[in-house]
Amino acid sequence: MEPRTGSASSCHSLLLRTLTKCQCKLIKGPLVNIDNRFNQVHPLFDHLYLEFSSGHRVINTFSSHFSFHLFNKYNDTNFKTYIQQLDNLAFESLSILSYALIIIDTSIKNNIAISISHTYIHNRPVTKTLHHAVNIISIEAELFVIKCGINQATNHNNISKIIIITDSTHTARKIFDPSSHLYQIHTATILNELCTFFLHHQENSIEFWKCPSHNN
Repeated sequence: MEPRTGSASSCHSLLLRTLTKCQCKLIKGPLVNIDNRFNQVHPLFDHLYLEFSSGHRVINTFSSHFSFHLFNKYNDTNFKTYIQQLDNLAFESLSILSYALIIIDTSIKNNIAISISHTYIHNRPVTKTLHHAVNIISIEAELFVIKCGINQATNHNNISKIIIITDSTHTARKIFDPSSHLYQIHTATILNELCTFFLHHQENSIEFWKCPSHNN
């Protein structure tokens, strides 16, 4: 590869030729040389996914198509009332042909993440997904199982509303976070599916409901 030309004063700090002999000796593995025309550092991030580009973000284009329903426990009465509300939501979802109800959960024990989802659609067999992964953090496992549930629901053309019940609504919010973060490779995949789902019909929507416990 051809080296980039330029004066010494404009050299990038990552150029291999700017390293001292001592620094070169400390290199333990192969490095990408920034001093060529194929590996350049640009001052601005070039969006790889349209969903993160200004003017195309889901939070701007489809802001009315997704919602979060949270719960703040004050006492046992409020807790029981909210649980009853979730029960009613589940029964209603199972009785409507165009609704998909997804209940998900994740846990990590001994560095093994277990993700599980149950997808309920009227008059169809329950779809259960169980996934094990090693050495990943909980938010990655949670995003994965959310992606699986959405994928199963959107595979049915007649679905107009997806309802996800989870204790990880804080993770679900990451899906719609346009700022740069470590999990964009996961959220971009989910956003891509949701954009297709929202574009299919203007009434299509997704709801995230917090599933609390006495430990929350």
